[in-house]
Amino acid sequence: MKTLETDRLILRAFTMEDLNDFYEYCKDPDTGIHAGWKPHESIDESRMILESFIKEDECWAICDKKSGKVIGSLGLHEDKKRGRSMDECRMMGYVLSKIYWGNGFMTEAVKEVIRYAFEEMGLQLLAINHFSYNQRSNRVIEKAGFTYEGTLRQCFVRYDGALLDDACYSMTREEYLQNKR
Repeated sequence: MKTLETDRLILRAFTMEDLNDFYEYCKDPDTGIHAGWKPHESIDESRMILESFIKEDECWAICDKKSGKVIGSLGLHEDKKRGRSMDECRMMGYVLSKIYWGNGFMTEAVKEVIRYAFEEMGLQLLAINHFSYNQRSNRVIEKAGFTYEGTLRQCFVRYDGALLDDACYSMTREEYLQNKR
């Protein structure tokens, strides 16, 4: 996984040395719920998930440049809703520690990963989704320039049994290049 850099962030591969930072934000009950996953109940649970992140090599650790602290993650995954090759299409997903919300960090990270996806990976399409109630994520997606496609109603059953709508967006390579000009 290539290391990426923005004005305030470094996006890099996770390592096991990130475990304490990872657990710190993953155990917060108001962080992962908006991505559909339950708060981590133990550092051992975080260790198992972090090991899978390292093995799959699809998620960057989002690090604050000033402190070096891991404050979230951002991944490019198989888009199972489209069923296209990962060489041409990916689905972006992210999470950010609650204490860093509202400072533009995620928009900054997303824009850099969009650039990387189209300019260096050569993707043809990037997709991204958020639960319809999640207006913070909606704003990040809009600021990054994605196009709203529609909402899949009642398509996700969260760990707590909540049945949620998924607002779907995408960006094509052509749209990216046009927006860049």
